[in-house]
Amino acid sequence: MRCRIVGAPVQDGAGRMGCEMGPSALRTAGLVSVPSELGHQVEDWGAVEKAEARAVVHGNLALKALPEISAWTAAIADTAYAASREAMPIFLGGDHSISAGTVSGVARRAAELGRPLFVLWLDAHPDFHTLDTTTSGNLHGVPLAYASGQAGFKGYFPDLPVTVDPARICAMGLRSVDPAERRALNEAGVTVHDMRTIDEHGIAPLLRAFLAKVEQEHGLLHVSLDVDFLDPSIAPAVGTTVPGGATFREAHLVMEMLSDSGLVTSLDLVELNPFLDERGRTATLMVDLTASLMGRRIMDRPTRSHSGSL
Repeated sequence: MRCRIVGAPVQDGAGRMGCEMGPSALRTAGLVSVPSELGHQVEDWGAVEKAEARAVVHGNLALKALPEISAWTAAIADTAYAASREAMPIFLGGDHSISAGTVSGVARRAAELGRPLFVLWLDAHPDFHTLDTTTSGNLHGVPLAYASGQAGFKGYFPDLPVTVDPARICAMGLRSVDPAERRALNEAGVTVHDMRTIDEHGIAPLLRAFLAKVEQEHGLLHVSLDVDFLDPSIAPAVGTTVPGGATFREAHLVMEMLSDSGLVTSLDLVELNPFLDERGRTATLMVDLTASLMGRRIMDRPTRSHSGSL
């Protein structure tokens, strides 16, 4: 497989600074070398450059950096579309606002290929606010609503050539959902598996059912992995920590199942804030999870107790 690594150093959508260093931290942790070590061809496309921002004024005065995020979305969407030509792009964020561009860009590619795009959203938050409903004003909370064609973005964000059918979206690992998002998710028909559902049923059967749907419809699958999908005890480098996230083994199981399915065609790695990390442990974990998605298995790696002397 050909992989294209694309940096998206965006922090304008988050509530605190630091996410713009995420792509560099992931590269330092070995992200670029991992796919090649697993036998894939790798092209490093460097970093997206923000388009020129235009003046945008909205009635919701809480909104922050709307012109900047709109400009980033346009640039990232164009790059995502180009990078998804006969390759699997891996987008290194940056905050989750980058997915407004990545998802819309790969959706355009999927439409050209005549195939439906599915989205697996691995996150503590659904990011399903619109520009009207967000109260924090942080625009990393809107990308999934935008890419799925929810109302209220026209004239503020770039026009969408293609939208993702909400019925083809699965949000997994949720544990922080605002009332407005809850209503919107239900009305739109997004498949939602919060952490209680995962606790009750296990993550494997839930994911297996979604992957079966993707395969049945011959779809392309975009995976968007937010650091806060993971429990903060194993992944502290995120500005929106929510206790009770996925464990180390649950996260690797998800990635291994995705690898086994052969359905994933694009990937986001978002919300890594190296300023909040502990000796790079979160960046390293994100790289290891990517390796599992690309074909590496935990059993392939010697543990410290086996590889070194006691």
